[in-house]
Amino acid sequence: MKNNSINYIYMVITILVMTFSMRATNNMIITTVPLLAKINLHFSEFFVGIISTVIYLFTFIVTFYINPRLNHKLRRKLFIGANIALIFVLLSYFLADAIIIWISSAVAGLAYGVMLPNLITSSSLLKDQKQRERLISIYSVGLSLSLILGPSIEDYLLTIVGYRYVFLFFIPIVFAGFIASLFIKFPETKNETRKSVLKNDGLKASILTITTYNIPFAALSIFLTLFAISRFHVSGSVAYSPYIYFFSVSFVTRLIMTARPFKSIKLPLIFSISITGLVLLLFPFIPTFTVFILLMMLLGIPHGSIFPISTIMISRGTTLEQRSAANSYFMAYNNILFMIVPLMFGYIVGFIGYEDSFFVLVIPVIISAIYLFKIYGGNRIFFPSNKNISANKST
Repeated sequence: MKNNSINYIYMVITILVMTFSMRATNNMIITTVPLLAKINLHFSEFFVGIISTVIYLFTFIVTFYINPRLNHKLRRKLFIGANIALIFVLLSYFLADAIIIWISSAVAGLAYGVMLPNLITSSSLLKDQKQRERLISIYSVGLSLSLILGPSIEDYLLTIVGYRYVFLFFIPIVFAGFIASLFIKFPETKNETRKSVLKNDGLKASILTITTYNIPFAALSIFLTLFAISRFHVSGSVAYSPYIYFFSVSFVTRLIMTARPFKSIKLPLIFSISITGLVLLLFPFIPTFTVFILLMMLLGIPHGSIFPISTIMISRGTTLEQRSAANSYFMAYNNILFMIVPLMFGYIVGFIGYEDSFFVLVIPVIISAIYLFKIYGGNRIFFPSNKNISANKST
């Protein structure tokens, strides 16, 4: 028991450090590259969407086509190599011109394609369901913590340096991630398989669940700062600040889910989806920047809950042998969203403006929620009663 506790604490620490480094830097790149492209390199909104799409395109290639076909030893080597590559990516963004920025974005996408699914898998391979879902929640807490401290660091940096220099200041964070990557465990799971995983109900339910939030979030992650500047005429650093409040609420939500894991996830999911739809409906009517911040804080609740709920669905609906492939395909789908949505959103903004474009995003949220509960609403694997989940020890 003592050795098990020590091993569990070891997993928690290494995953938290690696998660913080990976996600803080990933979010910085995703939110700052559009600003670099627009303000420093004078890209149009359409090309701002395309440069963001490039990152997700190359991440998708790795998560969908490459990672599911690799054994655990090769995945570990690539995982460590990806952390090294990110150091050079940040240097190249600092020096970027209208050509280098495309190459840097492609390499960043490749690196995150290796890192993202393998971190989730490392968090979900424990056999005990309670420990596994708690570790998934801890991983999600690490994501949210990085999305508080990362934007806070960048918000401060933008008051003293330009966008290019932000990339340099994040190099020490990536280096810490590289050190942690040397200690991340890649447990050997015999007979890993990707056969029939795309037909697995756990994967399909998680995809419908994450769709209810990541379609609007894909647009927000790229265009929130530009929207705030356009609508409220605030400075770049002030326009960036809503991310801090948004991710702070997300962090608290995930902290609560870690301290008191949901035995039943159905009602929390319905609540989170409802908040997302309501806030999107209010976007055209936001009167002040303060109200905008309050709405972004409200959106932090579904951001904090829906991702861990989605990964819990995968852990409940897949076997250990299927889990690595399922997480890879899950991340690949998210990358499809983050490729397509910013591109389409940037195009639509040119015709109807930011406010109405966010309003339109409520449609796919409603459709995916209806399909989710119509198909899986009565499924006892994903939505068990409190009694059933307390007794369950998943494979």
